[in-house]
Amino acid sequence: MKKLIYIKSLAAVLLILIISAGCKQIQKEENAVKVRPVDMVYPHIDAANSRWFFFTSASRPFGMVNLSPDMLVDGTWGTGYRYHVDTIRCFSHIHAWQLSGIPVLPFTGEKKGHLGPDHYGSTYSHDKEVVRPGYHRIVLDTYGIEAELTSTTRVGFHRYTFPESEQSHILFDFTTTLGPSDTDFGHVQVKSDTEIEGYAIMGPTRRRPKPVHVFFVAQFDKPFETFSAWQDGKDIEVEDLIEGAATGAYLHFSTKQNEQRQMKVAISYVSTEQARLNMETELPHWDFDKVVKESDEEWNQWLSRIEIEGGTETEQRRFYTDLWKALQGRRIISDANGKYCDMTGPERRIGQIPLDPSGKPKFNHHNSDSFWGAQWSLNTLWHLVYPEVTESFVNSMLLMYKDGGLIPRGPSGGNYTYVMTGASSTPFIVSAWLKGIRGFDIDLAYEGMRKNHFPGGMMSKAGYEHNTFIGGGIEQYIEKGYVPHPISEIRYGFHQDGSAQTLEYAYQDWTLAQLAKKLGKDDDFQMFSKRALNYRNIWHADSGWMWVKNQQGQWKQPFNVLEYGGGWVEGNAAQYTWWVPHDVQGLASLMGGNEAFVSKLNTTFESAQKHDFVSGKSHSVETLKENREVYLNYGNQPCMQTAFLFNHTGAPWLTQYWTRQVIDKVYSGISPDYGYSGDEDQGLMGSLAVLLKIGLFSVNGGTSTEPYYEIASPIFDKITLNLNPKYYPRGSFVIEVENNGPDHFYIQSAALNGEELQSPFILHKDVVNGKVLKLKMGNAPNQSWGISK
Repeated sequence: MKKLIYIKSLAAVLLILIISAGCKQIQKEENAVKVRPVDMVYPHIDAANSRWFFFTSASRPFGMVNLSPDMLVDGTWGTGYRYHVDTIRCFSHIHAWQLSGIPVLPFTGEKKGHLGPDHYGSTYSHDKEVVRPGYHRIVLDTYGIEAELTSTTRVGFHRYTFPESEQSHILFDFTTTLGPSDTDFGHVQVKSDTEIEGYAIMGPTRRRPKPVHVFFVAQFDKPFETFSAWQDGKDIEVEDLIEGAATGAYLHFSTKQNEQRQMKVAISYVSTEQARLNMETELPHWDFDKVVKESDEEWNQWLSRIEIEGGTETEQRRFYTDLWKALQGRRIISDANGKYCDMTGPERRIGQIPLDPSGKPKFNHHNSDSFWGAQWSLNTLWHLVYPEVTESFVNSMLLMYKDGGLIPRGPSGGNYTYVMTGASSTPFIVSAWLKGIRGFDIDLAYEGMRKNHFPGGMMSKAGYEHNTFIGGGIEQYIEKGYVPHPISEIRYGFHQDGSAQTLEYAYQDWTLAQLAKKLGKDDDFQMFSKRALNYRNIWHADSGWMWVKNQQGQWKQPFNVLEYGGGWVEGNAAQYTWWVPHDVQGLASLMGGNEAFVSKLNTTFESAQKHDFVSGKSHSVETLKENREVYLNYGNQPCMQTAFLFNHTGAPWLTQYWTRQVIDKVYSGISPDYGYSGDEDQGLMGSLAVLLKIGLFSVNGGTSTEPYYEIASPIFDKITLNLNPKYYPRGSFVIEVENNGPDHFYIQSAALNGEELQSPFILHKDVVNGKVLKLKMGNAPNQSWGISK
């Protein structure tokens, strides 16, 4: 009997343990479900470095409003949100390429706005800070005010919790330099005790040659008691209007302990009426928490386009942070009804984007840094995962072409900036159309792209060459077959670096040739294909590197392939030698064949590994001479494609090896002190990091007549690309990785939809047809896999 009781008791204990374990497993699974992509994002990444438009918190994808704290406000670099700076000077609503505007700050006590942000700013602590995509909470310790920020696409939403004070205020400062530009003029008009409106004129910069009007309407959920202002550093008496240079405005009221006050600030580049329309359209209510929730859900929907399984928690967090970065920086500048400001002509003009049958704009107009390097990042990520974004950007480019006569390579506030070099938008548009993104006028696009490849187009202009068409050297490229360096004793713009321009033009000519072929333009196909071989004209056979020629065809002396600049745009000859993405086999032939090519490139990577493949971990050291004289720099665009060149020359296992090393040294971990080695460049480096980690890339930017991707070494066990059914109706593309791990990064075998795959290349049409790619990994290279042509 005792034995029976013991057995029953033991069985009961075991049953309890089993049930408990089951409950724990269920709870564990439930907890796992709760961790969404948006919850993985680490907004503070690299926040101690980079520049004005890098950090984002209260913003929607590509939002016109990008509301966040600014610790430093004067300059393009080293400004905006700076993690280790101990003072918040304001909350401003625009952090974009050459754009800024509408800085505000709540405070208590004596008025200090007229003294400037260095005097009225507040200390804070990261211990009392919460930052998520779409939301920012921070305590202004100097004033005892808790500030919460969120937004819609075009409206910033503030919630301030004040202490008890007879002197509580909100200031609007139109005196300060803000990021890249000065504030030339301010205008604030009181409309009621719960509304003000106005505008700021943000001065021109060396990159954006014309001023930009930023209009705003600010509404308050509680009345303010009085309105006052300052000008030229002194408080002045006003009734309900202040305008002029060096001006600012205060709203005054008293508050009880923990009293909350809310403010909505809508912006527009068109007019105050349009700013009010944006507010009425996007934020007619005062439910702050609802907007936070909606922003959170919107970000999660965008980030969930790519689902990952496996890897460490840090790897997953860094991945979704990279993906988040790829969806911002390049901002919307058109209003909710499609009105926009055109600054391409001699006078400021208001335009209208075409509307769809429901009365909504067919696309957005955009502000953007250059697409220089986008062929190795945005071309692949956006075209495949976010094709609707691609389509909007292409239509925006064509809208600017119709307005101003040129497809831009980096527009700002409706201005041409002529940022960087070449016709960098050509591969972006070509790849989009060849991949089946057809919601734009291809004849107009071809016309505009073709114009850019001739005198009078973008290839005529060096960087920021606003008033002439000389520094690009396109005439000499056509006549001589290369762009000489120096092209002239006169500096017409930045980046007058002939050899880099030659390589860039040759590739861009090749991409346009592929589209010409598809469109049946045989003469253009032949002409651009011939020009695409011009890269050979700067091949220095004696040294085995690309090099620099002058006007007379003489090689530059002395010879130093590590010398930065002097014919090379943000790089050197050692880095640019590999810049022939359209003809890797041709480049290999110049080097003596695939074996010699692989050996030289592998040696290059071995050298670069000693400095972690970058020119320093931040912009402040990236510019040092000793850091620039390196063989590779994965902190900038010219080297993005190099690790994938092994796929094209019979050594795909080296692509697998070196991409993993680059991920580990350059694009891993989460910290405010590092992340993108000095400059994330508005989604370019974030996109590259995403592509490296999912193991898909395209050396030619997806611009061949039959676009394809290249396979590398995914760091996750399963990757699901949830494709947009409007563009790719066949469903998701899935990558399943067996036996993956930190030391198991070599592909042993591959199968596509169950059929053996012996090539490191996969066609775009197969990817978007909803197939499954299975990779089996190992800890040693399989040198017989992936070597087929």
